[in-house]
Amino acid sequence: MTAPRERLAGVVEEVAPILLGATISRAGVTVRVTEVEAYAGERDPASHAFRGRTPRNAVMFGPPGHLYVYFTYGMHHCGNVVCGPEGMASGALLRSGEVVDGLEVARRRRGERVRDRDLARGPGRLGQALGLTLADSGADLLGAGPARLVLGAYPVGAVATGPRVGVSRAADVPWRFWIRDDQYVSSYQRSPRAERRSAEK
Repeated sequence: MTAPRERLAGVVEEVAPILLGATISRAGVTVRVTEVEAYAGERDPASHAFRGRTPRNAVMFGPPGHLYVYFTYGMHHCGNVVCGPEGMASGALLRSGEVVDGLEVARRRRGERVRDRDLARGPGRLGQALGLTLADSGADLLGAGPARLVLGAYPVGAVATGPRVGVSRAADVPWRFWIRDDQYVSSYQRSPRAERRSAEK
């Protein structure tokens, strides 16, 4: 059987779907992944690594199986699984999931009145449920550290694909993957800037 790191070392748009059904655990919470988005580094204008390596995105250049965390909108920490061969930046954003262990811990982080369905439904919520911070960026998800990824089997027939969310460049690239009909998939909202770009074509 292929080792997990080898499974993550392929082309990101082919690797990202295998994260569906995987679990990621950190600090007392485990989330089953239901939705991801692929970002292909220097060949993808929507990627943080499109213009090359910087101190911020260096983790994306490998090795695969590490965690890349970024802070957005001044409030959300979002987690990405680094994919692809080492030296070629790419990653899969963990867009949504179901908390399958540590519900009470996740609820303390997200809010006591948040429904189970919404605890990790969306990339910022997922990061908050896991308690991610920028200090987690670079963690080896396949090692013995505090954050751990376990790949699982997923039903190929139940995987859907479509445009990415919240990006204005290359928004129509169908590199968002989700488990079809799963209630823990996020609500799709296309970027307003992407809508304008389409209308101008």
